[in-house]
Amino acid sequence: MTICAISTAPGIGGIALVRVSGNDAFAICDKLFKPFSDKLSIPAMSANTVRFGEILNADGSVLDEVLVTVFHKPHSFTGENVVEIACHGSLFIQQEILKLLLQNGCRMARAGEFTQRAFLNGKMDLSQAEAVADLIASQSRASHRLAMNQMRGGFSHELLLLRDKLLNFTSLVELELDFSDHEDLEFANRTQLCALADEIEHKLKHLVDSFATGNAIKNGIPVAIVGETNAGKSTLLNVLVGEEKAIVSDIHGTTRDVIEDTVNLYGVQFRFLDTAGLRPTDDTIENIGIERSLAVIEQAQIVLWLIDYSQEKTNLAWLSQQVVERSRGKQLILVFNKLDLLNDTQKSEVQESYKQIGDHRIFISAKQRHHIDELQELLYKSAQLPELSSNDVVVTSLRHYEALANAHAAIVRVKEGLNSKISGDFLAQDLRECLNHLGEITGQISTDEVLSTIFSKFCIGK
Repeated sequence: MTICAISTAPGIGGIALVRVSGNDAFAICDKLFKPFSDKLSIPAMSANTVRFGEILNADGSVLDEVLVTVFHKPHSFTGENVVEIACHGSLFIQQEILKLLLQNGCRMARAGEFTQRAFLNGKMDLSQAEAVADLIASQSRASHRLAMNQMRGGFSHELLLLRDKLLNFTSLVELELDFSDHEDLEFANRTQLCALADEIEHKLKHLVDSFATGNAIKNGIPVAIVGETNAGKSTLLNVLVGEEKAIVSDIHGTTRDVIEDTVNLYGVQFRFLDTAGLRPTDDTIENIGIERSLAVIEQAQIVLWLIDYSQEKTNLAWLSQQVVERSRGKQLILVFNKLDLLNDTQKSEVQESYKQIGDHRIFISAKQRHHIDELQELLYKSAQLPELSSNDVVVTSLRHYEALANAHAAIVRVKEGLNSKISGDFLAQDLRECLNHLGEITGQISTDEVLSTIFSKFCIGK
């Protein structure tokens, strides 16, 4: 069935793109399109060429002047005949073109159906198809680079090499099973198999471990801004994100819920979470906000503990119990705010009081925007992201992570089996399981339910 959809977001540009894909794409679009320059029909157009002309209504009146581009199968995104109609961005025009296409034999595309057809027609594997959605959703240079690498097959190539090694490994073990009557025959040298299993296990573990980095880059590094009431947390959030996101007031306990926003620092996305002020209180509503703040600390990768030392000294013992204990294993940065109100004596007291706490400390004035650049640089360093080249393979999908973790567990069982000299049929079973888990990532092994779940997350026109 030939499908159609609008492939551009509504209302954000002067030009919109309507995409048509399927066996009848050329014939259907030819019924609507009248070229200006010649009488050449769409089916007669050369591949990858563009014509300027008009889209005509059913009564012959002109709906819009458009550019029509044709792509011949199999050399198109979907692997089918594809027509792309670039029209003016009017929602009315877009909907009228879709209506004409539907009246002439098209049906509306489902979410992700263009990319799904590309996968089904062998234009890309499943991991590359998922990278298309990641590329569209990328909001930082780092996430864009990872998505581009995966879409161009960097991850798929790595998996292909692993599968080839595993298939060779498995074939040798299964060949021995075919000749089990001849105990003296050994097609698979056990020393070589152990070395190969070690190599595969090492590569799988590297991919599994890369998920922590990939997930942080893809979804943003969570940063919790915590501290006592009126320490300047909301002011700092507003400064970091560049807008008045949170209410700023001299009244203690203004922030009752978690406020979240993102900002791009040095090509990496950070998710800042402004939390309710931490203090002992009998206010039921404020206590709920404080509990949410403490939960955010545990979810964060970096904790900014904002301290106002210009006022009465912080209840260090109580806050340390609440913040420091929950920040173990995370990067804890002590941010001493209202620098402009501190004298030299207070600065010395700060250094002495907090010398045993936190990984880093910095003096700032959120209100005066002093040392904000230094704080942003410290945040980037605290993210501890490895330097990635354009060819580095980093796992960003939870689905891929789970499949790789299962594949790794299977190859570990193979190594244990080789060391304990278990029967080849048990080795073959674990090897096949490892292969199956890798095949789940690329789509060599998939179910309709998995495909439906993946492509349902795409936008309609992609």
